[in-house]
Amino acid sequence: MKSAFDEIAAAYDARFTSSKIGTLMREAVWRHTDRRFQPGSRILELNCGTGEDAIHLAQLGIRVLATDVSAEMLKVASAKIARAQLSHLVEVRPLAWEQLDSLPESDFDGALSNFGGLNCLQDLPSAATALAKRLRPGAPAFLCAMGPWCAWEWAWYLLHGQPSKAFRRLKSAEWRGIEVRYPSIGAVKRAFAPQFRFKRAGAIGALLPPPYAGQLAEKWPVLVEILARWERRIESLPPLPQLADHYIIEWDKAPALSGSTNSPSAAPATAPTSAPHPTPRDSHNSASRTAS
Repeated sequence: MKSAFDEIAAAYDARFTSSKIGTLMREAVWRHTDRRFQPGSRILELNCGTGEDAIHLAQLGIRVLATDVSAEMLKVASAKIARAQLSHLVEVRPLAWEQLDSLPESDFDGALSNFGGLNCLQDLPSAATALAKRLRPGAPAFLCAMGPWCAWEWAWYLLHGQPSKAFRRLKSAEWRGIEVRYPSIGAVKRAFAPQFRFKRAGAIGALLPPPYAGQLAEKWPVLVEILARWERRIESLPPLPQLADHYIIEWDKAPALSGSTNSPSAAPATAPTSAPHPTPRDSHNSASRTAS
């Protein structure tokens, strides 16, 4: 079945992945995942897009099952993975969140959903349950999504005389036949709490301009770099995660209950804590996969 994201697959990397802001946003996500995902572990990536995150993880010696609903995104991803000579570490497979039950239970040491895949889901509690069953107890999971409030968006579009775009996240919207929702951090926490333990939330694009303001990075690249560095220092300080273009939530899969069938003997590999098809898919940026 043709995906809405097929139409943006060919241009996605040029519009977002390779852009200055796109690079800084993705590096911010990797700063989180690199602390927890260890070499040799097996990671489930949902809405993998063009494979940029899968390639990064594989270069660290991590095995990845990279999944997406878009055949064209997966085609681009497969070609990139082959060029990087990482096909032995990354398996690419067409799969939607709603099809997670087709995967074996307790088969993964961690999970990643980057840049807005969560915004395309209609039933967060069911998605949380399905994902939890795929992970080993204690496994880390990272979810990066767009919330309902974005300070940059308010300022940018109000200054450009587009108030309807400034506040578009306050309700769901249709993009190429997909209903895009903007759950708050609180809403996601409530949906995932029974199966996952909340660790932290961070801002991705609170001080850093969003992708649709990419001209700022071209005009003032040094300033954008400074904003990115400061954002990383204070990214978890409220209300920055709540007001960012994207937020990233870090979870641990809750321990299995006694007698549960989802309790393998092998413990997940996690790293000790050290002292990112929505340009990122944007029902806004076409990089947080949903273009306006």
